[in-house]
Amino acid sequence: MKYNAANLKKLEAILEESGYILRYERGSFQSGYCILEAKKIVVLNKFLNAEGRINTIVDLIPSLDIQADYLTQDSQKLYEEIMRKQEFSLN
Repeated sequence: MKYNAANLKKLEAILEESGYILRYERGSFQSGYCILEAKKIVVLNKFLNAEGRINTIVDLIPSLDIQADYLTQDSQKLYEEIMRKQEFSLN
């Protein structure tokens, strides 16, 4: 995946279509992010560059409660690609 604004927007769309609120905030994030699961809020460190934001969201997506059926077709394709890579890296 290329590290550009278009791909970042696609990843952000997956979260938004799944009902998550994505915010970029300042804070002392050791991992670069914080998840408030009860409220479905994902907070990323606003000082991350595009590459850091993309990598963080890609790492987060498999751990979130995402219903692929509710995603647009483009988002579903990207989501399935991320999940396949996650499965491959676990094996």
